[in-house]
Amino acid sequence: MKESEEKTAIVTGGSSGIGRCTAMALRDAGCRVYEFSRRDNPIPCVRHMGVDVTNEEQIRAAVAEILKEAGGIDILINCAGFGISGAVEFTPAEQARQQFDVNFFGAVNVSRAVIPAMRERGSGRIVNVSSVAAVAHIPFQAFYSASKAALSSYSCALDNELRPYGIRVTAVQLGDIRTGFTQARQKVAEGDEAYGGRISRSVSRMERDEENGMSPEFAARFLTRVALKPRSAPIRTARRWYQFLNLLCKLLPSGLRNGIVYAIYAK
Repeated sequence: MKESEEKTAIVTGGSSGIGRCTAMALRDAGCRVYEFSRRDNPIPCVRHMGVDVTNEEQIRAAVAEILKEAGGIDILINCAGFGISGAVEFTPAEQARQQFDVNFFGAVNVSRAVIPAMRERGSGRIVNVSSVAAVAHIPFQAFYSASKAALSSYSCALDNELRPYGIRVTAVQLGDIRTGFTQARQKVAEGDEAYGGRISRSVSRMERDEENGMSPEFAARFLTRVALKPRSAPIRTARRWYQFLNLLCKLLPSGLRNGIVYAIYAK
């Protein structure tokens, strides 16, 4: 890779929250930064590009423009995503598909567009924003948890596919974060009475945890450090408490792990 002050980076979901903070952190680290989002929320010295990560034509056009301007792409950080909550039984299939289209296939789409140029140059870093929900599966947020689990598995497999070409891939599993993500969550309240109020209690508990979580700036600095390293483990977890939680989820029998999650989020 080139020296950090010369690196060219793309950040998806860069108009708000973690993505916006990450775009600024990369800029401050000396990178030339392009942010992909549908909404233009200007960041000084960061180039906004109106890109919907579910629209492959828009992605290809934007990547081609960046390659023409910058000559290459060194870093891609896939931050675009949103949350939905509700019982699986009552969540519309279309809403569940949209969750995967943005959180999982959005990252797949942008990665696919930048990989050929990275492979040709023999270097590149792709960082995908996953979640500890990928291993501590959250009830009444099943589709969000599943989309992040898919992203973590995809990242590990893709890292092995691209390793011979100097491209490394890492999924960063983040925990609770204080951002507008909480307010933007799409809530399916239907069925709460049938479930004895457990849906609303679970989501309220999750929202309290998020409101007391890490700052988006902390998450952005962690993502930036990972992205600026030439290589890293395919799965990284931010903050020691979540690293410990991730280790517990791997070591505990699945029944015990699920029972603990049930006691916290499903009663």
